[in-house]
Amino acid sequence: MAEIIMFHPKEETFEFWREVGCEDGMPPESIKEWAVDGVPPRPLLYKVGLGMGYLELPQVEVPRTGLTHDLLDSKSVYIFDCNCDVFVWIGKKSTRLVRAAALKLSQEIFNMISRPSTALVNKALEGTEPQIFKTKFVGWDDVIAVDFTRSAESVAKRGADIMKILRDTEMKVDLSALFMPRQPPMPKDETDTLLSEWNEDLDGMEAFILEGKKFVRLPEGELGNFYSGDCYVFLCRYWVPREFEENEEEGDEKEPEDDYQCVVYFWQGREASNMGWLTFTFSLQKKFESLFGEKLEVVRMYQQQENLKFLSHFKKKFVIHHGKRKDVVPEGMRVHPKLYQLRSNGSALCTRCVQITASALVLNSEFCYILKVPFDNEEKSGIVYVWHGRKCDPSEGSLAEDIAHNMFNVNKQYTVTVLTEGKEPENFFWVALGGKKPYDTEADYMRYSRLFRCSNEKGYFTVSEKCSDFCQDDLADDDIMILDNGTNVFLWVGSRCSDVEVKLAFKSAKVYVQNMRVKQPEWPRKLLLTLKTKESRKFTKCFHGWGKYKQAPA
Repeated sequence: MAEIIMFHPKEETFEFWREVGCEDGMPPESIKEWAVDGVPPRPLLYKVGLGMGYLELPQVEVPRTGLTHDLLDSKSVYIFDCNCDVFVWIGKKSTRLVRAAALKLSQEIFNMISRPSTALVNKALEGTEPQIFKTKFVGWDDVIAVDFTRSAESVAKRGADIMKILRDTEMKVDLSALFMPRQPPMPKDETDTLLSEWNEDLDGMEAFILEGKKFVRLPEGELGNFYSGDCYVFLCRYWVPREFEENEEEGDEKEPEDDYQCVVYFWQGREASNMGWLTFTFSLQKKFESLFGEKLEVVRMYQQQENLKFLSHFKKKFVIHHGKRKDVVPEGMRVHPKLYQLRSNGSALCTRCVQITASALVLNSEFCYILKVPFDNEEKSGIVYVWHGRKCDPSEGSLAEDIAHNMFNVNKQYTVTVLTEGKEPENFFWVALGGKKPYDTEADYMRYSRLFRCSNEKGYFTVSEKCSDFCQDDLADDDIMILDNGTNVFLWVGSRCSDVEVKLAFKSAKVYVQNMRVKQPEWPRKLLLTLKTKESRKFTKCFHGWGKYKQAPA
């Protein structure tokens, strides 16, 4: 391995002087400097060619700006006279005869004038030129272009040759999602049809919850209650209607029974570790596979990222609590009131009742809320308030009351009280929320909110839109997100994204803002920047059940 050692004048070592010819290792008494009239001559570049029976050696005209490496042609051979060195540059496509002639001519040129004793004739092959040769040319940059926005997977798929990628893709950028219209909410009749059809096909559902290191059956009365610190397994059996062949009729005797399919849904709360999934794959999953074989399908889901078919089985009564199902309140600590917000995103099928921070600041006149105020630490008795915002959907109001009666008051030991905005009692309700405070009376962002993801995982920069049922965990740490709430467009920057992604996403966000100003001039957007953990209330209210960012799973 070569090593570069630097010396200052008069600080050279004995080994240095021995290498340059001083056998005793001592520096000479005087060092003779070599120069031609004090000014080194300009380098000369000759092109070696074959004429009519003789060799040609025309001098290449050098521009005033200096030599550039594009003067060298791969089909030719050049002699480069730098006075103190002579280089023979050999192009990859040059002929053998010209190469041999150039090497002989270079020796003759070398001997024509007086040169220092250190001068040499050097051969430089195209593509492997020594660095000292490259320094004679202007702009011969050896810096390798590196695309820090590409992932290892992208390099494996498309290679590392940047020039080839540029030719193939011409730096493809896909911003089409920014110009697409917002996904319209699912009509009520379509929602009701899907809800009915999917539940008609469901023959049965068994629920399990992870307790300790094993899964146990979940009591039927707790179905629809989920805890963010737990993992659940749902075994669903679906009837699959038999398809008749062309030569068969439905009235034929000995008609075989309809087939069935089993789907196992694994639900993981955002505060739960991956140990639940590992426990499932090595226990229940193996048992189900032995029972149902090829008819079994396993679907893994995360909190607030459930698929519509799974949500439909709970008929809009989908409640998510903080913590674990069997959390024990430490002795001496008081149980605090719990506030839940009922909200649907894009479709009534995506209706969830999620626990949020118990504060009057998070109330909104367009939603319904459930406030559970226990009288003791064992939560055996208390009051459940159902708060109807004055602009809430009446159907959601009825649903909130149903959830309060049947899911929050199972043992009938709580008093359920329905409140209309503006008619709240001063004693328990506002005290439980930490006092009356100003809150939002409009939720226009529900009709305009859109979330876009800016990424280059495909090998080029692309912007894609998340579905309208997005959540906090859709904010990818290694990407840039664009959130439109109808008033502001936020550029959310993850902690692991690259500078290139930030620049491209910023330009994309500006394009989106300009486009929306044309499409919706009555709603001019303002572009704002926000960083992870620094989000404002204007940003977080677009996400149902915003809370602390989840830690890396164990």
